[in-house]
Amino acid sequence: MKYTYYGQSCFLLETEDKKFLFDPFISQNPLAAAIDTTKIEADYILVSHAHGDHVGDLIALAKQTNATVIAIPEIIGWVMKQGIENVHPMNFGKHTFDFGVVRMVWATHSAGLPDGSYGGNPAGFVLELDGKQIYFAGDTGLTVEMKLLPELYKLDYAILPIGGNYTMDVDDAVIAAKYINCDKIIGVHYNTFPVIEIDEHVAVESFKRAQKTLFLPAIGETMDL
Repeated sequence: MKYTYYGQSCFLLETEDKKFLFDPFISQNPLAAAIDTTKIEADYILVSHAHGDHVGDLIALAKQTNATVIAIPEIIGWVMKQGIENVHPMNFGKHTFDFGVVRMVWATHSAGLPDGSYGGNPAGFVLELDGKQIYFAGDTGLTVEMKLLPELYKLDYAILPIGGNYTMDVDDAVIAAKYINCDKIIGVHYNTFPVIEIDEHVAVESFKRAQKTLFLPAIGETMDL
């Protein structure tokens, strides 16, 4: 399985036969200016919540790829009003797809669609793909609900926000990694705006002291999971 980072909280997971794009916000992100969105392919687009820095390219890429959009029902309703028909609404719980299992899990955040309409609840996802279990927390603060995940999964990787202010910062994400009992963490939602800039070296060392590994791939970089 491969992970490609596109900046902020946008990334692509690739298995041998499926591509999963998360929280598409690329063309409006100056840090991702080198990414050519017209070349992005996806079979599924998963959306954690209804903020502009997570849905900025959702409609354009859903039309371009004809991917199935997976999200909370309120986001799906907004998507369908813009002509997207290939959708799968979910709420907190799990569903078995042809590629594996997706569970929508709690996130502590806010939500509101770009047109000002109600965006439903924010969420995260746990995916069971190709024999791996991967948690994407979405935008969230540190929450005790994370302690439920080790009861259900043995996570191989967790993708956690680390920029602070709007979400967990590095220190809170270290605690979250302990809550979920996961040793391999991929950081997202940092450096895009001044208020969420981090010292990457300090962040890596903070996780190392907790006997965890923090991966911070560059925008456009692909890593094997």
